[in-house]
Amino acid sequence: MSWRPQYRSSKFRNVYGKVASREHCFDGVPITKNVHDNHFCAVNARYLAIVTESAGGGSFLVIPLEQTGRIEPNYPKVCGHQGNVLDIKWNPFIENIIASCSEDTTVRIWEIPEGGLKRNMTEAVLELYGHSRRVGLVEWHPTTNNILFSAGYDYKVLIWNLDIGEPVKMIDCHTDVILCMSFNTDGSLLATTCKDKKLRVVEPRSGRVLQEASCKNHRVNRVVFLGSTKRLLTTGVSRWNTRQIALWDQEDLSMPLIEEEIDGLSGLLFPFYDADTHMLYLAGKGDGNIRYYEIGSEKPYLSYLMEFRSPAPQKGLGVMPKHGLDVSACEVFRFYKLITLKGLIEPISMIVPRRSETYQEDIYPMTPGTEPALTPDEWLSGMNRDPILMSLKEGYKRTSKIVFKAPVREKKSVVVNGIDLLENVPPRTENELLRVFFRQQDEIRRLKDELSQKDIRIRQLQLELKNLRNSPKNN
Repeated sequence: MSWRPQYRSSKFRNVYGKVASREHCFDGVPITKNVHDNHFCAVNARYLAIVTESAGGGSFLVIPLEQTGRIEPNYPKVCGHQGNVLDIKWNPFIENIIASCSEDTTVRIWEIPEGGLKRNMTEAVLELYGHSRRVGLVEWHPTTNNILFSAGYDYKVLIWNLDIGEPVKMIDCHTDVILCMSFNTDGSLLATTCKDKKLRVVEPRSGRVLQEASCKNHRVNRVVFLGSTKRLLTTGVSRWNTRQIALWDQEDLSMPLIEEEIDGLSGLLFPFYDADTHMLYLAGKGDGNIRYYEIGSEKPYLSYLMEFRSPAPQKGLGVMPKHGLDVSACEVFRFYKLITLKGLIEPISMIVPRRSETYQEDIYPMTPGTEPALTPDEWLSGMNRDPILMSLKEGYKRTSKIVFKAPVREKKSVVVNGIDLLENVPPRTENELLRVFFRQQDEIRRLKDELSQKDIRIRQLQLELKNLRNSPKNN
């Protein structure tokens, strides 16, 4: 019996990437040179936000999507942070609200005026203090309005209720820097990867670790929940320093379902999952290409589709929400690629080739919309609810009627789980402890030198006094 190749039919087998023309790109953007492993870019249906290079403090641009072309050097910025901005995320339910976190240990909430910025914005509508070291990640809850998660270099994840402007929960199960956070569909579970080489699935309201994997052969960097399939996908590095992806059962992290090596490059692999099409996109930091796969429910689970190639390396990628896509062009995903060397933001549309110009219901199922399913109090009380779905055929241009109201706060202490976060500084890293130790040693040496100088001076004075007493005049 002769061998025959296995062919599988898929409506996404011929998906291709289409780069926007130069006049539809954003040119002249001073993209940050920070080496932190984030995207430095956030997109929604109205605005594009990019972290920029700035001297003193941190800033980011907010540009209306229709304002393409060259960006002026003096274009207004959001520049209220005292340190470099490390992450920015748009509120999924209020299109003009964006959260940012920084090396200055704060998380800030900004309200962008209608039509974009006319001058520099320095005043945030809400400033959140609770972390004792720099904050590297922020994530909005996927189904609940005004619930924000932040992860800092103090190894803590804080859950903020923006209705009151305070942290209401603290997840304190990590022993090193948190690298990535991802929610399942209804936001009842949080998956995290950590520098301690562990993958965790956490119940966020209690902070209880439900599953934990110690990844010795697969050093995890990034994690993403694969929709409602009860599976996780991680990207990382194998023991031979090759880039690798692994698929996990969220209820049993003892062993990955599959592991697949990608290549021998060194850049971090960013995973993006589209729950509507079951497509996974892999983009490497510093690469020019984007690979895409289809996720199945049976072995081999992962089917390679194609690869988008480009000579320009990407620093990060922003992703347009589903309700912002062009359904008339059969666009199923859109990236905003940051090209640092050119100061360019390049939209890349992933398109399913179809001859018909009518609405394609098979590639646009009902998708999570712009209405929250829960209030903060409902979610904190233990309720879970799936996202409210919308059809892209009718409602994809619908604007949200929710308005953000910042709370008035006077309280200066931040008490979570009985601990005042602003008073209790966490243990420092080994390098920081060494720096503190050497500083203390230098201070001790300085004090000893001062004491020895004073001793010498005292002896000199005593000798002078003795000589004066023994002089002939005194006799």
